[in-house]
Amino acid sequence: MKILLIEDEQSLRESIEFYLKTEGYLIETAMDFISASQKLADYRYDCVLVDITLPYGNGLDLIRQVKANQLNVGIIIISAKNSIDDKINGLDLGADDYLSKPFSLAELNSRIKAVIRRNNFKGNKSIQLNEITITPEERIVKINNEAVSLTGKEFDLLLFFIMNKNRVVSKNTIAEHLWGDESDQMDSHDFIYVHLRNLKKKLAEKHCNDYIQNIYGIGYKFNLDA
Repeated sequence: MKILLIEDEQSLRESIEFYLKTEGYLIETAMDFISASQKLADYRYDCVLVDITLPYGNGLDLIRQVKANQLNVGIIIISAKNSIDDKINGLDLGADDYLSKPFSLAELNSRIKAVIRRNNFKGNKSIQLNEITITPEERIVKINNEAVSLTGKEFDLLLFFIMNKNRVVSKNTIAEHLWGDESDQMDSHDFIYVHLRNLKKKLAEKHCNDYIQNIYGIGYKFNLDA
């Protein structure tokens, strides 16, 4: 899962980033309104953590930007402001949750999981697609109730396909979702093919149907009708 953390306080930003990385999230950060706005325009995230008070702008305007672009992304406000008006305004704009500083990182993690479940998995902890069962929070995949051992990137790749089932996704989109800002430094998409080949092999070994189709010149499609 990919998260954008928008927080100008360096120590807090770094502690949240470190903790969430240990929990298996891909984290990108922004420390002011301008950089956050650009990232939201250029990239896709599963959840955005946003402070209200930011250099050069206001976090509420970032929420407006997300909703204006009809992005399916969870939004959690993390702010030292305890004003009921700020909370109401944020939730009215479409934020999913509000967490007042100081807060425990474990509670933040719990809130993130809940928001992602609601937005992407209809509140369910596990997803069932034909013979595939995937439990994102525990990073478990089963084929016909038999566990499949996947690497971190293989799991993330399968989950990304499932979240975008029956839609064509480009190689650029896959690279950016799995590697974040680092994908801009990569010369080719050969690394995607390597992970994809290994993923398909492991699924086939468990007698899983081959749902992942190559769309020539564009990318891939997780086709449940295959």
